[in-house]
Amino acid sequence: MLGTMQDFPLTIGMLFRHGATLHGDSVVVTLEGDHRRSATFDEVADRATRLAAGLTQLGVGRGDRVATFCWNTQEHLEAYLAVPSMGAVLHTLNIRLFPEQLTYIVEHADDRVVIVDDSLVPVLAKIAADLTTVERYVVVGDGDAAALAEASPQAEIVRYEELLDSGGDEFTWPEIDERAAAAMCYTSGTTGNPKGVVYTHRSTFLHSLALCSAGCLGVTEDDRVLPVVPMFHANAWGLPYVAWMTGADLLMPGRYLQAEPLAGLIAAERATVAGAVPSIWSDLLRFADSNPSAVDFSSLRLVPCGGSAVPQALIEAFQDRYGVEILQAWGMTETSPVAAVAHPPKGVALSDPDAIGWRVCAGRALPGVELRIVGDHGPVPWDDETMGELEVRGPWITGAYYREDSSDKFDDGWLRTGDIGTIDARGYVRITDRSKDVIKSGGEWISSVELENHLMAHPSVAEASVIGVADARWEERPLACVVVVDGADPDAEDLREFLAARVAKWQIPERWAFIPEVPKTSVGKFDKKVLRARHEAGQLDIVEVR
Repeated sequence: MLGTMQDFPLTIGMLFRHGATLHGDSVVVTLEGDHRRSATFDEVADRATRLAAGLTQLGVGRGDRVATFCWNTQEHLEAYLAVPSMGAVLHTLNIRLFPEQLTYIVEHADDRVVIVDDSLVPVLAKIAADLTTVERYVVVGDGDAAALAEASPQAEIVRYEELLDSGGDEFTWPEIDERAAAAMCYTSGTTGNPKGVVYTHRSTFLHSLALCSAGCLGVTEDDRVLPVVPMFHANAWGLPYVAWMTGADLLMPGRYLQAEPLAGLIAAERATVAGAVPSIWSDLLRFADSNPSAVDFSSLRLVPCGGSAVPQALIEAFQDRYGVEILQAWGMTETSPVAAVAHPPKGVALSDPDAIGWRVCAGRALPGVELRIVGDHGPVPWDDETMGELEVRGPWITGAYYREDSSDKFDDGWLRTGDIGTIDARGYVRITDRSKDVIKSGGEWISSVELENHLMAHPSVAEASVIGVADARWEERPLACVVVVDGADPDAEDLREFLAARVAKWQIPERWAFIPEVPKTSVGKFDKKVLRARHEAGQLDIVEVR
């Protein structure tokens, strides 16, 4: 027996129409250094329509890839809405990738058009000569684009505003299969070439609904959402679509991602929800503590934070000193990305001091996502003790990589995440490490993430990254790479004593390196492969304390 419900496609076009029809007076604010510009959803919807018409005149059709090389701006949002809704595929390019990786991604995806911010033209121009599939560059802004024309004389250079003017005000939006490709995003490629994930209209729509729910972010039209997390990284965690769907105002930081302009934007525009990786919030905390009169976080009701484990000290500092509630979220490019959030269980408020044990874990799966821990001999019990690899499945979890043999990344339909951890009886996931980062010492596992979180709770430590290094006796031992707070001068013995009260004695590192900065990946995560390479090359000044 089948039901009687209409088989209505879940598409970004439907999401687009909803926001434009019901929330036309909501606004998109874009930071431009010393000033901010604003447009209503009505105006953005009109411009997105004209963008679709202009791209169609350029010959862009169903399934064609339109890339973006942009900051978080109103124009980037317009592309988010127009490109998938016209049946093309939005491909967000990571502006921080190495040139070789960026070239590989554009070629692998067969991008035909690239929309690029004028401030990023010099970056893109460095690889333009190697991009054989790109036919046109659409430049946002009136900055100099000569470098692109010189590097890629065969490609046409089009100005964004001229493209909007050329298409006219009318466009007939096509009917689209909800299973059709809507957008592409490539993993950051920590090993080998980046891998492409292709989101469908259906997966994006369902992911947006899940994020709107009270059990996740609970976004409504009363919110003002600030996506600091880049729109080129896993769709800015879905925040642009969530805001458009609910009518929440969107606050776009552009290229101004330093602590001072972000603090100013939060205060001036009264942001209520702001999403960013832990390193951004660590910078904001240091700025706030040093310049208390220059910040006002009182409008923030929720700060979703992810990309890497959020240190407990960071959560507690924002809660205790500024009343800001950080909500840890877990996910990957492959999971759209949000798959779990760390809301405490029934009866425990997020601000409750007793909630910290739940807030520092990866969280519980959102409705629509199933997860399990798999050991050497299959799935293991949810007992908060038995460790294994986290595997997930669901309607917004990828089932393959684009044009890639990825059978080793899937286990009978489950995505193997590469995260090692446990699940407790309530379904809370605790990730202890990445499979490639966990340290095996004398047959016992040491969590580099746990050591890092404890070290960053020390008042003299700004950042800490722990890697495993070869050891003649124990096979592998932890090496702690530490960045100290300005003006502080802790030594290795001080930090060993600090850890002694928090972890087992055999887990405490004997090797220490004090470094000026922890290297970061293109999306702000600690880049441990760089630290390993520096160690192997003898470039770290190591202190041994036993």
